[in-house]
Amino acid sequence: MSQLEDMRIFAETVDAQSFTAAADRLGLSKQFVSKRIAALEKRLGARLLERSTRQLRVTDLGLAYYECTQRILLEVDAAEQMITNQTATPRGVLRLSAPMTFATMYLGPLIPAFMQRHPEVSVELELSDRIVDVIGEGYDMALRIGTLADSSLIARRIINVQLITCASPGYLRQHGVPTAPQQLATHACLIYGHTPQAQWTFRVGERMRKVSVSGPIRSNNGEMLREAAVAGLGLILLPDFIVGGALAKGRLVEVLEDFRPEGFTLYAVYPQHRQSSLVVRAFTEFLVESFPQDGA
Repeated sequence: MSQLEDMRIFAETVDAQSFTAAADRLGLSKQFVSKRIAALEKRLGARLLERSTRQLRVTDLGLAYYECTQRILLEVDAAEQMITNQTATPRGVLRLSAPMTFATMYLGPLIPAFMQRHPEVSVELELSDRIVDVIGEGYDMALRIGTLADSSLIARRIINVQLITCASPGYLRQHGVPTAPQQLATHACLIYGHTPQAQWTFRVGERMRKVSVSGPIRSNNGEMLREAAVAGLGLILLPDFIVGGALAKGRLVEVLEDFRPEGFTLYAVYPQHRQSSLVVRAFTEFLVESFPQDGA
């Protein structure tokens, strides 16, 4: 087996932090992967991985070797992609993780359209609001909303997301329209998430201010909170892609517009070793063209 293939096996094992997971991704047996890494260590005369019954740990030499192999593999992939892109078409499986509400509202129609354009692509989609470990869990791409932490992932901006405070006309008639964030202390607020101390953030002048809120419902599902607000149970602070339709139909009314908090950005993120993938690139470009770009 070539040195290049041994490098791929080693890099995949480090990414997956498991012989078994690496073998599954590569379509090889766990025994074969373990055997090739042992042969690689013997050829190099150095221990690259520390093995235990519970986990793999990369040694200092192993980490240095991993960083070098990543650069080499990326260059090899880029060289091959430069040639094959002239005639190749995207094919294979796209393993994708996406926020639940965004996916149900937008990816439902978009993924079939993408697959019609690229019929040799299949999609495995997980809907979850948790931040998945893209590399460790074997995803090709994840869609994330919010400020991205520093990481080795490549991020592509897809669309900006605005947060909007709103309530039903009936609720506002009965309880009054808040005109300043601090007035929310006397209102029922429907809260996304389950943090012990719920706070909403607003822009007051040039600063961002946190306001403590409380109310009868907490949930990790924005659609459910939207429907509760439409039913008159309280105010919500949610992304525009969740409440936009209800606002357009007059089922919800925006309040505190002058105090809108900073919005977020929806990103497509993927590992560096997937940037040359035709499937990843095709889906990323498809998302960018599917949403209006405001230049932000």
